[in-house]
Amino acid sequence: MLKVLFFAQTRELVGTEELQLDGEFSSAEAVRQHLAQKGDKWALALQQDKLLVAINQSLSPLESAVKNGDEIAFFPPVTGG
Repeated sequence: MLKVLFFAQTRELVGTEELQLDGEFSSAEAVRQHLAQKGDKWALALQQDKLLVAINQSLSPLESAVKNGDEIAFFPPVTGG
């Protein structure tokens, strides 16, 4: 089981802070693709080019491997000003 967290605008669009995800996923990208199929808001929130991912609280590329028990967080890039 994976623990998936959502932050900032991503959380607002999908309407939840976290979920538990059963299944075998090879990478954070596989998780992103699976969740993006849940509907239009999910697809918008999880657009690959507008998304960062952290695996077990470490910023990681979407192609990074994931395993059972991992925590995956999706969030938009941070901008300052």
